[in-house]
Amino acid sequence: MDKPSHLVEFEHMVLGRHQLSSAKLRQRQGRLERSTYILLSRIRMQGPMTIGQLSEAFMLDASTLNRQTAGAARAGLLERIPDPEGGMARKFRLTEEGARRLDVEREAHIKELDRVFEDWPADDVETFARYLQRFNASVERLSGQPWPRS
Repeated sequence: MDKPSHLVEFEHMVLGRHQLSSAKLRQRQGRLERSTYILLSRIRMQGPMTIGQLSEAFMLDASTLNRQTAGAARAGLLERIPDPEGGMARKFRLTEEGARRLDVEREAHIKELDRVFEDWPADDVETFARYLQRFNASVERLSGQPWPRS
């Protein structure tokens, strides 16, 4: 590997492959699918969003977002509401159940990460988090698709 970016490319590929729990186990536990978790997280951070806004935010076809939001709505996690700003398009917002399930899922992710980091010094975890945030911010800058952060 000639450049540091070669090592980052490889590790990024491996990172994208990891899931801390299997899809079957997650389903048995009643956990959210990864795409639903990300969708609900974005709506929580940004507030109610239209299909068009979601499509732009995720750089996905509207048909893909229609399927994802329809599934989340059937599960009682999202609801369609009139645009609070008076626009024509309806928006999706989290239901109480959606917010509750998102909180439960996030806690499960944190517990899984705590297991990964159990033998890491706290300073190393904080440094890793800062570098990961910096990496994500650089990707978002290049893509023009910043993720809202609180």
